[in-house]
Amino acid sequence: MNDEVRMKKLLKQAVRPVDVRAEPARDLWPAVLRRIDQDTGTDASVQSGWLWLDGALLAGLVVLGVSFPTTIPLLLYYL
Repeated sequence: MNDEVRMKKLLKQAVRPVDVRAEPARDLWPAVLRRIDQDTGTDASVQSGWLWLDGALLAGLVVLGVSFPTTIPLLLYYL
């Protein structure tokens, strides 16, 4: 029991109390909107809204459909 009391005391010393009425120092939403506006897709890997990964996945689906035509209904089911 002594260890439990000691542990509680150590935890109270290590963790500062939380104020229930605490609010952020500033409003974060304008910063989020600015960040979204900065990320306009000017990355070199983006070309006309398509990423290279999108094209690779589409090519893989086409190859899968041509190689195994019986998988087409299965793919359409999951779409």
